[in-house]
Amino acid sequence: MTNCKEKLDVEDFINIINKIRIYINDNMEYLTSLDAAIGDADHGINMARGFNEVIKRLNSLNRSATDIGTILNTVGSTLLETVGGAAGPLYGMFFMNMALVASNKREVDIDTIIAMFKNGLKGVQDIGGAVPGEKTMVDALYPAINALSNSARNILDMFQRALEEAEKGMLATKDMIARKGRASYLGERSIGHQDPGATSSYLIIKAFRDYIYENCVK
Repeated sequence: MTNCKEKLDVEDFINIINKIRIYINDNMEYLTSLDAAIGDADHGINMARGFNEVIKRLNSLNRSATDIGTILNTVGSTLLETVGGAAGPLYGMFFMNMALVASNKREVDIDTIIAMFKNGLKGVQDIGGAVPGEKTMVDALYPAINALSNSARNILDMFQRALEEAEKGMLATKDMIARKGRASYLGERSIGHQDPGATSSYLIIKAFRDYIYENCVK
């Protein structure tokens, strides 16, 4: 029997963002090696630099007075400023759009969490124009967020299914031809390589799932 909290609060989001930072740093060389095959060879380095700066800025917030929207807006604006290439604007918009839904909220329930992720994905697709099947971060995020929406009303089950779908989407990018960004210049030669953006998106979903699992009463 596993009992999990059904709402996430300010402290939860700060802890999840820190877990994302750890996962990105632990996989920095792996992400960079994926990017070396089809891009600029800097995705891991850029993402690690961005999330390390995110934590510095979050540590300056007054946790007793801040809200989830402010936390996520800080994440998004920091990534926008510090992460190079396309990843900075895309992840910046993802978190800033999530922040819009969580504005002035110190706690969010399942319905609000789903709405936050949907709005984050919308931001990514609005500025990047990507759809599933084009070998981008959307190939991990889109199925994961669909799974959040269509899962049983249990927060751990939601994120477990989202993680499974994100992993399938990430792995499926190996067989795709890149249609966006620098990788698209390679055409069919991009087949056989896993997309680094889909991989960092998978790590972000994994951080949410793992934090929720670790904080359930078992």
